[in-house]
Amino acid sequence: MSNKASDQLHKLIKSMSKPEKRYFKVFSSRHIIGDENNYQTLFDAIDKQDEYDEEKLLKKFKDKGFVNRFSIAKNRLYNALLKSLDSFHSNSSIEAQIHRQVHAAEILYNKSLYDQSAKVLHSARKVAEKHELYTVLIEISKWEKRIIEKGNYDDIQEISELDHILKRDIEIHEKLKTTEELWNIKSKIFSQLYRQGKVRTEEETGHFKQLIDDVKKRLAKQDIGVENEYLLRHISSAYHFALGEYALCYPFLKENIEIIQQHPHLFEEEPGIYLSVLSNTIYVGMRLGQWDEAFKYLDELRAFPQTLAERMNEDLEIRLFSLGKSTELALYAQSGEFEKGLEIIPEIKLGLGAFQEHLSNVRKAHFYFNIAVIYFGLEQYHESLKWVNKLLNNVDIDKSKDIHCIAQILNLVIHLELGNKELLPYTLRSTQRFLATRNKVFEFENVMLGFINEMLKKRTNKSNDDLYQDLSEQLDGLRKNPFEQFVFEYFDFHSWAKSKVTGKKFREQLAA
Repeated sequence: MSNKASDQLHKLIKSMSKPEKRYFKVFSSRHIIGDENNYQTLFDAIDKQDEYDEEKLLKKFKDKGFVNRFSIAKNRLYNALLKSLDSFHSNSSIEAQIHRQVHAAEILYNKSLYDQSAKVLHSARKVAEKHELYTVLIEISKWEKRIIEKGNYDDIQEISELDHILKRDIEIHEKLKTTEELWNIKSKIFSQLYRQGKVRTEEETGHFKQLIDDVKKRLAKQDIGVENEYLLRHISSAYHFALGEYALCYPFLKENIEIIQQHPHLFEEEPGIYLSVLSNTIYVGMRLGQWDEAFKYLDELRAFPQTLAERMNEDLEIRLFSLGKSTELALYAQSGEFEKGLEIIPEIKLGLGAFQEHLSNVRKAHFYFNIAVIYFGLEQYHESLKWVNKLLNNVDIDKSKDIHCIAQILNLVIHLELGNKELLPYTLRSTQRFLATRNKVFEFENVMLGFINEMLKKRTNKSNDDLYQDLSEQLDGLRKNPFEQFVFEYFDFHSWAKSKVTGKKFREQLAA
């Protein structure tokens, strides 16, 4: 840690659960000699601070000897906490347990207890192979080879045994290489999605298609392992999602749900994976109008936390809220189940407050936007406007992102519904200036801005009904454009325009 005043120690202590804190006190009493009281005293003082204040600590401990080397004392306490947490969580995962076995094998080897070391490694290998822990298998293989070498290869009966070891190790390295390659491709696709949104140019489409085609061709008919099969389908689903090809994306998502359910031991220690696949399947099913399946998977998503009681931690709580509740809210917003969406808003507000610092700006933006849609659907336009403004004014998000741009347009629509004719011209000009700064302006934006402008001109040759009819027809055409249709995934502007033509409520038109 740095010698400068730092709150890293404070953050670490505050992140600890009550059982972890109790364990540290026992751990420090058993393993720390000499400075035990100082560790406990400093730990307790920092734990009591809601906000880290080093000056108060220095004043509080001015008579203590460690205050003269305070940065060293903090560093030692930090490292002691990490050792305590390592001990506390030593059996928290299969991989951690195998690492302990490998370390035990190393100790036995160094004591010349080679048979015992080999026995421990054999046991560790069986578990590592079952769970496809390739990096651990490489470490196990290293120690197995040392045991073979120590006896001048006396245990090798046939040279073919060495070839078998070579083949086995190459297969492990190849699978690990495949994992790294697939992760790289996956990350490139998701980086594009998170930074820029859906793919909207032929160049981007061709680039991602080439990546997918190349890797599928190379991996065809190879035994790449279950987790890599999952990754390959994950990439395929992400690719088609990026293109808005939901009908092609959906089967890959459902196949991955089956893979996880058929091989639970490979995924049980990363429950976030199943959570992500479920939420993505719900979203894509929703876009395809597969409402029955979407709500079926939503039931699975709701029941999922009940299986995680023993493994629950803060990171998982954040994931459950971030993915689970945002997916549920989006499902209600898009299906027109606005009352159900309204019911979970209080819970979402609590989660936003509790996990504010841990949620990405994109995730916050989606929460705010869908809450605005819920209130819009219930014709509570003032509340809807409040949440749109919360997104536009308070979320530090790259303003080139799709959701920020769509929120700008929804903001205009809400003002139109509220009859804020005095504010609309200013808001329209502000939105036009903002969109003009972007590298890409989409036809949807031009259509909506043109419509608002026409509404403000008060032309006598066209009625409001005529303008809404024109808008409805234009938006209907844009919904069929693969590079424009992404807009309607956020808010169904076409159904809103058509509701003005038919005289129905927005929610009624949405269900039509």
